[in-house]
Amino acid sequence: MIVWGLWINNQFLFSTGKHSVKARNLAGNNRCTLGSDDAAAAVIVEGTAEPLADAFIRKQFFPRYEKKYKFDMSGMQEEPIFAVRPLVAFGLREKDFSKSATRWKF
Repeated sequence: MIVWGLWINNQFLFSTGKHSVKARNLAGNNRCTLGSDDAAAAVIVEGTAEPLADAFIRKQFFPRYEKKYKFDMSGMQEEPIFAVRPLVAFGLREKDFSKSATRWKF
């Protein structure tokens, strides 16, 4: 599922409804994959998602999200925020993928 989110403190944060399919799927299996929206310069991150417990970071999330996406988050204040902790990432440029492919472990 495509999501908007933010990188804060070395973790990717996103919000979803507590009764959404996404939230139910993550409750059953917290492994997930993130991808950039630019296939010509692709980045893929594999990791695990957990509900964000840090109240300080949660307070930072909403105003930063609204600023980045110009989206009113006032109706989402009671919904969960998930923190994806990366385990491995892959990156490559389409025009020279055989030379640019890179892998990082966290």
